[in-house]
Amino acid sequence: MRAVCVSVLLAALSTGCSYLTVLEPDKAVSVKPNKDRKPAPDFELKDANGHTVKLSDYRGKVVLLDFWATWCGPCKIEIPWFKEFERENKDKGFAVIGVAMDDDGWDAVKPFAEQIGINYRVVIGNDDVAQSFGGVDALPTTFLIDREGRIASVHIGLSGKRDFENGIQELLQASSNASRNSSVPAVLVGAR
Repeated sequence: MRAVCVSVLLAALSTGCSYLTVLEPDKAVSVKPNKDRKPAPDFELKDANGHTVKLSDYRGKVVLLDFWATWCGPCKIEIPWFKEFERENKDKGFAVIGVAMDDDGWDAVKPFAEQIGINYRVVIGNDDVAQSFGGVDALPTTFLIDREGRIASVHIGLSGKRDFENGIQELLQASSNASRNSSVPAVLVGAR
């Protein structure tokens, strides 16, 4: 009986902080086609310095929006990936925003973020924001948002690193392909 309990506990910890089933880590998840993307809800939340962060301020960038908590084991697995994505892609029009859902707020989040060296923007979330995104019932829940502010994919529970990488690269490349295919002469946009 004890072995069964340990197996169930290990399975739960490795998949997510909820009862939801998670996609296989090696199964690539592509982003939704443009026509199927819905606008991401805007929010105004405070970062560790008390500055207001609005999702709409990131329009024009590909955004990885991660709902997480300091006590969530799978969240702790994904955070180093997100730090790497931020470091490798921030100069390409990409940003990570972590929405911490800890009940203890900054008392729990700030020391944790400093200890593990989070290099991206972190804000404290609330139930209203979670509900506006369709009810975030599991942690981690991560949204990839395109440059137009639309939700391109949703990852519930622990996803594979490659799933995120593929989605990020697809969105970054789609954006750069669209700008290369633009036929507006430079003189019309104020170039001299």
